[in-house]
Amino acid sequence: MNAVSPIVDNDTLETQEWIDALESVIEREGVERAHYLLEQMIDKARRSGAYLPYSANTAYVNTIPPHLEAILPGDPAMERRIRSLIRWNALAMVVKANRKSSELGGHIASFASIATLYDVGFNHFWRAPTHEHGGDLVYFQGHSAPGNYARAFLEGRLSEEQLDNFRQEVDGKGIPSYPHPWSMPDFWQFPTVSMGLGPLQAVYQARFMKYLADRGIADTRDRKVWCFIGDGEMDEPESMAGISLAAREKLDNLIFVINCNLQRLDGPVRGNGKVVQEFEALFRGAGWNAIKVLWGRYWDPLLARDQDGLLQRRMMEAVDGEYQNYKSKDGAYVREHFFGKYPELKAMVATMSDEDVWRLNRGGHDPYKVYAAYSAATKHVGEPTVILAHTVKGYGMGSAGQGQNRTHQQKKLHDEDMLAFRDRFDIPLSDDDVRACKYFRPAEDSPEMRYLRERREALGGYMPVRKTLAAPLEIPALDAFASLLEDSGDREMSTTMALVRILTVLTRDKKIGKNVVPIIPDEARTFGMEGMFRQLGIYSSVGQLYTPEDKDQIMFYKENKSGQIIEEGLNEAGAIASWIAAATAYANHGVNMVPFFTFYSMFGFQRVGDFIWAAGDMQARGFLMGGTAGRTTLAGEGLQHQDGNSQVMASLIPNCVSYDPTFAYELAVIVRDGMRRMYDEQENIFYYITVMNENYHQPAMPAGVEEDIVKGLYLFRKGGRKKKKVQLLGSGTILREVIAGAELLEKDFGVAADVWSATSFNELHRECAEVERWNRLHPEATPRECHVTRKLKGSTGPFVAATDYVKAFADQIRAWVPGRYVVLGTDGFGRSDTRAQLRKYFEVDRYHVAVAALKALADDGTIPASDVSKAIDLYGIDPARPHPITA
Repeated sequence: MNAVSPIVDNDTLETQEWIDALESVIEREGVERAHYLLEQMIDKARRSGAYLPYSANTAYVNTIPPHLEAILPGDPAMERRIRSLIRWNALAMVVKANRKSSELGGHIASFASIATLYDVGFNHFWRAPTHEHGGDLVYFQGHSAPGNYARAFLEGRLSEEQLDNFRQEVDGKGIPSYPHPWSMPDFWQFPTVSMGLGPLQAVYQARFMKYLADRGIADTRDRKVWCFIGDGEMDEPESMAGISLAAREKLDNLIFVINCNLQRLDGPVRGNGKVVQEFEALFRGAGWNAIKVLWGRYWDPLLARDQDGLLQRRMMEAVDGEYQNYKSKDGAYVREHFFGKYPELKAMVATMSDEDVWRLNRGGHDPYKVYAAYSAATKHVGEPTVILAHTVKGYGMGSAGQGQNRTHQQKKLHDEDMLAFRDRFDIPLSDDDVRACKYFRPAEDSPEMRYLRERREALGGYMPVRKTLAAPLEIPALDAFASLLEDSGDREMSTTMALVRILTVLTRDKKIGKNVVPIIPDEARTFGMEGMFRQLGIYSSVGQLYTPEDKDQIMFYKENKSGQIIEEGLNEAGAIASWIAAATAYANHGVNMVPFFTFYSMFGFQRVGDFIWAAGDMQARGFLMGGTAGRTTLAGEGLQHQDGNSQVMASLIPNCVSYDPTFAYELAVIVRDGMRRMYDEQENIFYYITVMNENYHQPAMPAGVEEDIVKGLYLFRKGGRKKKKVQLLGSGTILREVIAGAELLEKDFGVAADVWSATSFNELHRECAEVERWNRLHPEATPRECHVTRKLKGSTGPFVAATDYVKAFADQIRAWVPGRYVVLGTDGFGRSDTRAQLRKYFEVDRYHVAVAALKALADDGTIPASDVSKAIDLYGIDPARPHPITA
């Protein structure tokens, strides 16, 4: 970029004439006209060849000038008293917990900085769900949860015992550290403390609300999504990942409030810069409406006297590290180091006491300024809004932590600090009560309690709140998928294509078809799902403003305002956020939606696992479909695409039900049963199902296996009655290698094999672990048997399991297999090659299955070891080749 030389004013009179003209336009015709004229002049200058670089920044003052501020309604003095009580109870709760044990932790400083930003929202803006209004959705800043608990205590929603058991949940009396819907299913709407996830989810939640309205499924008009974010949290890539989509989709139902207390966990966010200016440029550049709330009303008289702009210049000069330091000191320090840089500014505050200088407040702590910003944001049309609120971390904590680098970790306060906090916020407690960290709750008939209730009643009820009132869905019977339960004959088909057929059946269903939400991250053609484009349409808030180049084709790219498919582009994080919005619609929008998010399985749990864990926390209901699944099914792609891990990762999420089916009928049975559990019985579970892009013959479903398919294990094919016999287990695409391995054993060595389809090693393990625990805790009762033991007991020979995942996946059931158990898996990095070569490399092909079975028989003394050596030679296996895990 070319350097720009400083501009010298060679004609001050002409400059003043232009300024006077601009002021005249503003006074007579308004700022909109002035803005239009300025834009026209800039455009003319650029077309004339002038170099005028764009700046997305405005002056370091409040965006809304005092004379344009909406007036704060209600009783500000009463609101301050209530806000102070909430501050105190939040502080007392954390301090009291850590007097029990320093292990418990907790945070004081985050809520101290954000309390006013919350209070104004609770008192005047955030609507609870009612029959007339769906309610606003608020993504609270995770570390400020103590403030939410403290308010709920005043409201009578939480007891003193619950506050006394903050972060002590095990005995059932306590409340969790952060917003966790799983622990408090009627209270928290969203889990937000895994930083960065809240902002991205808020963006896609706001867009999903538009989707619901455009498709006529739910009335989401006049509802807002509020997201509270720390300025340090904005460094998470996910925090900024969705802002361009929000602007592109004109999500004027979305409001970000960034709590710019200038501190992250260890120190300043931008000690040498200005984080507010950085955010303003980023958001305004992306197309957002940006509102800065930097200075409280005590600054207004000084700014009004700043005729030459020197005060504004000083405000811009001071970096964030200095602003943090000012609030860790006192008024005398501010006078000397902020105003003292210029004699004119020092003279400006000469008649003010040090206390007056210290009282000059930040905008995020001024309810008048915050209200004006919120009012403007809720009325803004056509763009999302970001509010950049300047606050102080640890506000009101004084020498115990206000504006200090250590304040985020502050969990205990000395008695003198507690007494100072009491005095600072006028808490009506005695010294002894303060030392005892006693909570304060006014009498039920007190003015404070009446005002608190009146404000929330006017907005529909208490917040946060989570209601699950969605009506159950009528799920189609299994015979709706009849074509998938039958033999495919000469036609080969992948389980991914079976999924497409299932989705086609579901979306055509007259009762639930509109509730199905197919979500794809720009891989529809990879998965063979492009046929759904024309049939269902791809959702677009503006429809299709162009003629697609493939319009003359049957499967053309069709965008539509009522489109059913959500196509997120190369954006797994955005797609999972859309899936979460749909999967929690039963709680947030009162309607059960049925989302199917289909993705490269390697780019699911491994890439967006944190989002999936959060989905478990918020009790999502829906289907995650891991496409091109398994380490060897995705030929040619290499180690960053080939998935051998996701099923193990899925097993770690308690309410994620996961399967690795091989055949179309298995997939149909599993999906149908999942829909029954989630949308008829309304269980708080979600499904992860892996599907493959490998075409092969699909057999008919054996009679009576539906229940066993769901449980995770059934007998697919029974072997002959021979002395030499083994039990072979497999799942996913490798089950076909297991079947082929059984044929090799019969043909080459006269060994019979029963073949078992293990549709879910994860579900088998969970049930076995539950049965084992029951037996352990009921030592005198008749022991129970788990499904694995019940199905496999009495089987002849050792057991061999092979999957397309790491060995730990199938190894989970070892303790309950009634005999010698050998596991083959795909440990190690993937490679680029054909499927046959990959299975040979990972030692999960039919030949290694056969050798593993023979070795197990030899170890049992059924056959001589020489038979194993014979097989190794016969099948061309090289014993000297390095194992894939070390290769």
